[in-house]
Amino acid sequence: MRVLFTTVGLSGHFFPLVPLAWACRAAGHEVLVATAEHFVPAVVRTGLPTVPCGPSADFVALGAADAVSDSLSRRRLAHGRLFGRIAASGLDGTSALVRSWGPDVVVSERAEFAGPVAAAAHGVARVELRWGVAPLTEYRAGAAAVLGQLPEPDLVLDPWPPSLRLTHARTHRSLRHVSYNGDARVPDWTLRPRSRPRVCLTLGTVVPRLGAASVQNLVVPTLERLAGYGFELVVAVAENIAAMWPPLPDAVRHVGYVPLAPAVAACDALIHHGGQGTSLTALEVGCPQVILPQFDDQLDNADAVVRAGAGLRLPLADLTPAAVADTCAKLLATPAHGIAARVVAAEIHEQPSPVRVVSDLAALVARTTHDKVA
Repeated sequence: MRVLFTTVGLSGHFFPLVPLAWACRAAGHEVLVATAEHFVPAVVRTGLPTVPCGPSADFVALGAADAVSDSLSRRRLAHGRLFGRIAASGLDGTSALVRSWGPDVVVSERAEFAGPVAAAAHGVARVELRWGVAPLTEYRAGAAAVLGQLPEPDLVLDPWPPSLRLTHARTHRSLRHVSYNGDARVPDWTLRPRSRPRVCLTLGTVVPRLGAASVQNLVVPTLERLAGYGFELVVAVAENIAAMWPPLPDAVRHVGYVPLAPAVAACDALIHHGGQGTSLTALEVGCPQVILPQFDDQLDNADAVVRAGAGLRLPLADLTPAAVADTCAKLLATPAHGIAARVVAAEIHEQPSPVRVVSDLAALVARTTHDKVA
């Protein structure tokens, strides 16, 4: 079986595909990843074979930060149009690849639309990995305004545990979330016992680049307030992001870019922006969360975590250093949040692994082939 994976050039969109892509390879199937030119090095670092199918098309550089609106729906729609433009720029290359390489199935993350369009045009089975809890119908509507009518997927894979999904996702095929966090080394401190509560703060890869001042300007004073509680503090953001901030308090350990799963597993609480990868990684390892969502699916992800009892959320209007620090202290003082997080972790580990889901892809290909013959 030949499996083509397609992704926009964003780590948070691509990383959820990596475990499934490697499961396909380990099962003996041929795998290829198609993405924008600028993102090829990131894919290469995963060890997966990749080809560029379009020009460099960076979501942030193309104007995502300009899609500001008081309406969440309008902002999502603007982001959908932007993803549609990215797909349009890579559609010819993706179609040529589908035609020449001849994949049996195309697996696309939900914001990548060139893959599904090209697959439908060539009668190839289409699978969508639906990261995020939100329906994000605005993404498809925005992309359709650029590309025309979009084909529906033959199969939807969902890494969120069933108890946290919304109604629209009840019929999705479960895919266990297996964290892939890039090629950074695991730091020694994650393997040593801790003598006091350890709190990690991270902001993902997009929020800092979008200039989310409400969070960025909050970081250092929040850390100062948290230090007053006697917590051990870890900041997991890239060096170039931390360089834009005032000096961090002496009590804070800046660890740079680290594999998030082992880092969070070694912490008692995580403060973050609500990205789906970060949210699911914390749930996977049973770590309670304080979420400061900014846009798009982050708000729905935060709501899902709160519904599960596995964390607390602060709306934008309430973001102050005191509020964040006090909310974190409240989280750690309430054992029920940690218990709920571990319950969700157990549910995640009960879901079908990427290895098992490979057989679902093969079954879909068999049905598609049978239908063509019939």
